[in-house]
Amino acid sequence: MGYQDQIDLSRVPKHIAVIMDGNGRWAKGFGKLRIFGHHNGVKSVREAVEAADDIGVKYITLYTFSAENWNRPKFEVSAIMELLVTALSREVAQMMKNNVKLSAIGDLDQLPPRCLKELDNAKEKTKDNTGITMTLAISYGSRREMTVAAKNIAQQVKDGKLNPEDITEEVFAQNLYTHDLPDPELLIRTSGEYRVSNYLLWQIAYAELYFTPKLWPDFRREDLFEAVLDYQKRERRFGKTSEQV
Repeated sequence: MGYQDQIDLSRVPKHIAVIMDGNGRWAKGFGKLRIFGHHNGVKSVREAVEAADDIGVKYITLYTFSAENWNRPKFEVSAIMELLVTALSREVAQMMKNNVKLSAIGDLDQLPPRCLKELDNAKEKTKDNTGITMTLAISYGSRREMTVAAKNIAQQVKDGKLNPEDITEEVFAQNLYTHDLPDPELLIRTSGEYRVSNYLLWQIAYAELYFTPKLWPDFRREDLFEAVLDYQKRERRFGKTSEQV
């Protein structure tokens, strides 16, 4: 019996977040440049999204390019941006076939014009799809996101549109990039690293964290099913005792 057959479809996480790590190390193992790993990671994205959709996950958010990644060598950054353009162009037809809706979060205005144009084009074409929503976190950093939210709220107070005493967790969340997404219940990180790397820090407050030694280009459907099965074996208490749950 495979992992998928063991999953309780009534308790599948509504939203899964993924830190796709290990592309560079995977490429190094083949004596190739890091971008070779990024190229092969595209297949893993397709498999993860399709697997999540197959078991009823409604949202999947992928850490595609962090704000800190801009500090990488210019050659690698340029190659990743080019890959993003190519992948978006090639995958739109598959997204339409699978009823996938594309979204994106982050400081998107930092993207090269051609890359941003291709992203906007893919989002526009898939906007009416009603299946799983795949969100790409691009040029994304959670501390930056929260700083921007704080500035927005401060401006609303300054403009007299919001009273300080009315600032709640809900108000703060509505000013984040993810204001139209539910919080993830499960965060998956590949490559054996045990950290969250400035990713969705507010949103994963109560998420279950799952770490796998698999490098991202090796991640397949069964790996996502295994992560969901592990999630279902955990008791989610949200600060309560076991007896209260």
